[in-house]
Amino acid sequence: MSDTVEMEPVEDFRARLRAWLKDTMPVAPPGFGQGHGQESDEEELRQVQRNRDLQRMLFDGGFAGIVIPREYGGQGLTPAHMHVFNEEIVGYEHPNRIQIPTFTPCAAVLLDFGTEEQKKAHIPAMLKGDEIWMQFLSEPSGGSDVASAQTTAVRDGDEWIINGSKIWTTGAWWSDWGLLLARTNWDVPKHRGLSVFILPIHQPGIEINRIEMLNGSKEFCQEYLTDVRVPDSDRVSEVDDGWTVGIRWMFHERSLGHSPYPIRPVGQGRGGLGGNLLGLARRSGRDRDARGRELVGEAYALSRAQQLLGRRIPELIATKTTTDQAAALGKLSGGSTGVRMATITNELAGSAAVAWTDEDEQLGRQGVGFVMRQTACIAGGTTEMARNVISERVLGMPRERAADRDIPFRDVERTAPHKK
Repeated sequence: MSDTVEMEPVEDFRARLRAWLKDTMPVAPPGFGQGHGQESDEEELRQVQRNRDLQRMLFDGGFAGIVIPREYGGQGLTPAHMHVFNEEIVGYEHPNRIQIPTFTPCAAVLLDFGTEEQKKAHIPAMLKGDEIWMQFLSEPSGGSDVASAQTTAVRDGDEWIINGSKIWTTGAWWSDWGLLLARTNWDVPKHRGLSVFILPIHQPGIEINRIEMLNGSKEFCQEYLTDVRVPDSDRVSEVDDGWTVGIRWMFHERSLGHSPYPIRPVGQGRGGLGGNLLGLARRSGRDRDARGRELVGEAYALSRAQQLLGRRIPELIATKTTTDQAAALGKLSGGSTGVRMATITNELAGSAAVAWTDEDEQLGRQGVGFVMRQTACIAGGTTEMARNVISERVLGMPRERAADRDIPFRDVERTAPHKK
């Protein structure tokens, strides 16, 4: 925000927001935010369009991009204002499914490294709901080691020709733009030969295949890129300096639980205080035994601790009390807590989590969540990688040995890239 514009007091902002929400935003229907990826394709596309419409409502009302600078279409306010927004939005319908990764990490990376032209072209479009973004980061042969990217970008005049494959891209089939990490130099160690690009997803040369998960969801996609041409004006930061971008990119991804950019209603997160675990226990009859009540208490305590940690970590990073790599603490805690929450809800649901009637569908969903619980330790970077970051970059412990650290990437033994 410009120094000439007076910052709106937080409580004045709360009062204005509260009145606007009451007059404008629809109340969230029962089951809002549940079942993503398990709808029919038609219903999923309808929900995506609904999210675009809701995002436009926020933009037109002056409540999109609370912390994003005004020159890019945001409100130029503070994380404290965003926290108030997340408190007040509880109970209202909001564009929940397009917040991540459009705003974190994609918009955050553009704000950090994009050119003025890139930011002015895309950030307002994101805030209006006109552009939904995905991150083209993971590769079939790379696992959690994103620096070992084998997707290539070869210079051809004022363009780059990109070939390769990306995977685990949530919702790529209905999204608009991608933030892509590619290899531009094979003759230097792997971290030094990467560059970052932005590109429209639906164009000649990009084939999208959907992946069916254990729970029937097909929201994850794999993309095959064949001779895709990207103008050099859509390169983010310098050639071969993509790992500088990548480090910050990983920071934003690990910060998903406490980033100020996306909407994260307080108490409505996965397994959060809004999960009504006591209601679940009552439905299954577990509220009448000591073990059931103990599980509910544990879940509420974990949720509260996660909320407080989500506020504390950004405070420590903002005041330079710790390195920004401490965002990995949130990732580690979130992954571990997510697994435990899924285990608790499954135990509270009892036998109905395995076999249920139509009346017990809510209990049955807990069993599906239990089967998929480990995704909390994988999505957004594995908890194993988070432990490495914490030990080496936060606690200052000796770095793990790596045989490929100082070797040109073309000379490193590696798994062959996955082909169609």
